[in-house]
Amino acid sequence: MTTLTARGATESRLPPLLRLLILTQLAFNIGFFAVLPFLAEHLGDTIGMAGWLVGFVLGLRTFSQQGLFVVGGALADRYGIRPVVLAGCALRIAGFGWLGYADQAWAVIGAVLLIGFAAALFSPAVESEVARQAVVREESGDGSRTRVLALFTVAGQAGAFVGPLLGALLLSADFRAVCLAGAGVFVLVLAGHARLLPQRIPGRERVRVRGGLGPLLRNRRFLALCCAYGAYLLAYNQLYLALPAEVERATGSQAPLAWLFALSSLLVVTAQLPVTGQVGARLSLRRSMAAGLALIATGFAVVAAALPAGRTGTAALLPAAGFVVLLTLGQMLVAPAARAWLPDLAADGRLGLYTGALSSVSGLVVLLGSAATGTLLDTGLPAPVPWLLLAAVPAAAIALLPRDPARA
Repeated sequence: MTTLTARGATESRLPPLLRLLILTQLAFNIGFFAVLPFLAEHLGDTIGMAGWLVGFVLGLRTFSQQGLFVVGGALADRYGIRPVVLAGCALRIAGFGWLGYADQAWAVIGAVLLIGFAAALFSPAVESEVARQAVVREESGDGSRTRVLALFTVAGQAGAFVGPLLGALLLSADFRAVCLAGAGVFVLVLAGHARLLPQRIPGRERVRVRGGLGPLLRNRRFLALCCAYGAYLLAYNQLYLALPAEVERATGSQAPLAWLFALSSLLVVTAQLPVTGQVGARLSLRRSMAAGLALIATGFAVVAAALPAGRTGTAALLPAAGFVVLLTLGQMLVAPAARAWLPDLAADGRLGLYTGALSSVSGLVVLLGSAATGTLLDTGLPAPVPWLLLAAVPAAAIALLPRDPARA
């Protein structure tokens, strides 16, 4: 009840544009996660794709999204967020509609690329404007920027929690119904933004597309933040790689994964704002990120410490649950702090470009690191070793954080 009261009080003080953008994140994730969790099974079982091709398609989606975030961010700086968001929503509608009717590999690949590129347009536009508005609000004395960005994170996690429930409900019909429902969500988002999103946002100056990458690549503090954030994302992705392997070892089944994922989402939805409120008043952005990375490293170490006992059964899931809790608590500290730090590191007028670049560079770190992690898990090393090596990644990332943040 305290969390809901605090959240309601925060929302009541937000200006209409920030409310719209935060609700946008909620709607985006509902529509997206109504489809994504069921895509691999549809491709393998319904269409009959080989396992390697399913993995390739899922990788293409990630690449077309994360890898092109920098493009979407640059376009948002140049043309403003309204046309970029509306174009992204239109492409997402077309992509989901196409995917629902695609029954051949080339059609699936085309639809998935369209879905990923749509997110590469609208996500950095929305995220950069939320960060900019949060800074404006902080400078006018209306509250901490990290609290606004924490609320943005909560909205995203709530959407990620509700979306699969909607998809599972519609899956009783067929996968096409799931895709069309996802498209329907984005139709509503498109209509709402066409009506409510301002043509011009005060204080946001448009810049030319060229000329931003050189200063960005020379910005050592920003690149250091990208690498540290990439290490966090690599650790977070172990929810989908190392954790399933451990759950399978402990119980002989993947079924408990759903409960562990639900635990992670519920923790963010219920505890993100209280955690941010307590930490934001006491720690600088750098110290907040460092504390989050340390918690994540501890989560890996908990599993590593328990593995030599070789326990199996339901009780053997306790270390995995501890890992999920510590990883999620670390996420609550790292993600809002990283977004709040970006406006201090970005060049004037290029917040969209830097927001997109953060995702693209950190996504590259995850791509390379995930390949190494997969190899590590398959090498036959003693069970605790991979988890200890994974613990070293976020621990080492603490040293990469910029040493002189512009604000406390």
